[in-house]
Amino acid sequence: MHFRGRLEADAPDPALDLIKRVRRMPVPVLGLVPQRHLEDWDAFGINAGTHNGVLDSCEVSISYTLWRNPANLDDPANFAELDEEQRADLELEVPWERPQWLFERVRRMRYRTLWECVKTHWGAEPHEYDSVEARLVSHVNHILENRFRATRVRGKLPGDLDSPVDERHVEHGIALLVNGYEREGARIDTDPDVYGVGVVLDNGSSVTAVLPRDELRFIELAFATRRL
Repeated sequence: MHFRGRLEADAPDPALDLIKRVRRMPVPVLGLVPQRHLEDWDAFGINAGTHNGVLDSCEVSISYTLWRNPANLDDPANFAELDEEQRADLELEVPWERPQWLFERVRRMRYRTLWECVKTHWGAEPHEYDSVEARLVSHVNHILENRFRATRVRGKLPGDLDSPVDERHVEHGIALLVNGYEREGARIDTDPDVYGVGVVLDNGSSVTAVLPRDELRFIELAFATRRL
């Protein structure tokens, strides 16, 4: 979520409208099971498509704050790795009052984030690109392009990702927990920076998760329906 220009102190929180849109998802949204190293604070993203004014596809993502040391939130291990320019931007003071929700967004940027790490995908009609394999490949490459840009992107154009994954990297027959039940899913375990899994659900939707390898030791990789 990006903000540009001047925001008045009483400007409404755009996340409220976003949550309303997420609630229109025709199938349940899944996230990671509640756990001590992750904080779920309604950091949703949504992409939706329509045909003749009717919703025909939807993708909802969830981001989490990661606490490597949840017992001490001020532990440097919890802070994101920021460069000097990013730190300066976060410390910048403006000569007008800003909305409280914006202060909270800025505060969150100081900590480690699992950005768009879980995505629930739904389509009214089956398409080749809606397969769990295609969705998992797309999710992995999306995270690499956006969160590992400094080391994995060679240029400025889409497609400039160094060593993107494809469906040849997908491994099947992987056991995954969804709402406490074991299901057969897929994974991509070939990339040096991230680990990805995906599973098809009974309602025809699918869920994928892509996590940095450096953080896997802190995360329980199991899914549960996210209450909205």
